[in-house]
Amino acid sequence: MSHFLLPATPIYGHVTPMVAIGRGLVERGHRVTVLTGRKYAATVRGAGLGFRPLPAEADYDDAQLDSWLPGRQRLRGVAAGRHDILGLFVGPLPAQHRALESALRADRYDAVVCEAAFLGALPLLSVPAEQRLPVVGVSVTPLALSSADCAPFGAGLQPDTTVHGLGRNWIISTVLHRGPLRPVQAGLRAALRAVDAPEPEGNYFDQATRYDLTFQLATPGIEYPRRSMPSTVRFVGPLQLPVVPGAAQDQPRPAGRRTDAPGQPDVPGRTRGLPSWWGDLDGRRAVVHVTQGTMANGDLSRLMVPTLRGLARDDVLVVASTGGRPVEQLVEQHGGPLPDNVRVASFLPYDQLLPRTSVMVTNGGFGGVQQALAYGVPLVVAGSTEDKPEVAARVAWSGTGLNLRTGSPGARRVRRAVRRVLGSPGYRREAARLQREIAELGDPVATVTDVLTRLTEGSASDRLDRVGAGRGRDSCAEE
Repeated sequence: MSHFLLPATPIYGHVTPMVAIGRGLVERGHRVTVLTGRKYAATVRGAGLGFRPLPAEADYDDAQLDSWLPGRQRLRGVAAGRHDILGLFVGPLPAQHRALESALRADRYDAVVCEAAFLGALPLLSVPAEQRLPVVGVSVTPLALSSADCAPFGAGLQPDTTVHGLGRNWIISTVLHRGPLRPVQAGLRAALRAVDAPEPEGNYFDQATRYDLTFQLATPGIEYPRRSMPSTVRFVGPLQLPVVPGAAQDQPRPAGRRTDAPGQPDVPGRTRGLPSWWGDLDGRRAVVHVTQGTMANGDLSRLMVPTLRGLARDDVLVVASTGGRPVEQLVEQHGGPLPDNVRVASFLPYDQLLPRTSVMVTNGGFGGVQQALAYGVPLVVAGSTEDKPEVAARVAWSGTGLNLRTGSPGARRVRRAVRRVLGSPGYRREAARLQREIAELGDPVATVTDVLTRLTEGSASDRLDRVGAGRGRDSCAEE
């Protein structure tokens, strides 16, 4: 039996995949301890895993990010992205690292399996592999690593390998990294110096591939090809988890343990009753699912309200999930009673909803987009915060849906986009192609746990060679 330490950034979409992997390891007889925010303590413990809290300097409530980062809502574009990167990921690095070191001193571990955005593990990677535990990354976001083939992460542009495109990529990268994103690199250097760690290798966006091995929770068909892709990156497919089951608020069903944080879903894998209106999903009308996910859902008028209004007179059933926000909030922001063709719940089981869904309207959460594709559901994406413009661009590039290039589309624009996707077989055909690709990858939890089990057997160098992580890596950082 091995003991694994799983550090994770305290954000819902970053924590729940790690909990799923941890549970897979426990089912194989291993011990697992998760290091993350106190908000997720009950979720972690309810899955049978040990829990260690992050210190206050690195622990924030992902539903109250404006309190952690004052002024966040006023920013847009590159300025908003820079603010989030510095405040949510770079700034907490020293406190994260101290918590990680404290955990490693407090108990014996055989490997660190780190959610890739948890930068507190970077100082460990500056130590030669033979002198430390294996440190493996799990990436839950689109790959951000630099490449001459792609515009820099955050630009929301599709790849272009023509002479013109390569020049475009270089110019944008140079302008961004010498200008608006320069504070990000400076902040990363300062955070590493604060814990006596060496200068970072490459720029901030390359750090997710510095691990001995990085599991990318995605299918290759949704990611841009790069000639400089590191050999240590493994695509294992998206997690398919009923981690957000819930009932409509007019039908309280308390089965299953709740977390200790308001608005949080049950422990991953537990199910509760379906909402009272579930029988309306009888196949007589196309189902359009709309969601703003679990993070950028403070203002439901940005996407959910325009979708409800735009489709109010269409012969479709609109199923809305508020991502933990009260259903009353959607009614209030809608400005009155919801249209007759709308059904709402705070959380819904995707493993039961998506097989019945014809198109998904989303602000571009990476996990939710891939869950839709795992069921062959085409998409309409309207996202402008966090990594969502990059997700939207990948959806359009893959042919599986439309990118509205805004986070706040009007009702008419949403209606036109939904009608276009419903009326164009090509989007569903491409979504079905990725559905097959995802199915061929198999169960990512089984893949990851199998590799991690082998990783903890034998000497350090033998372990890394055995799982293909000791072959070195290609350089993918741009100067």
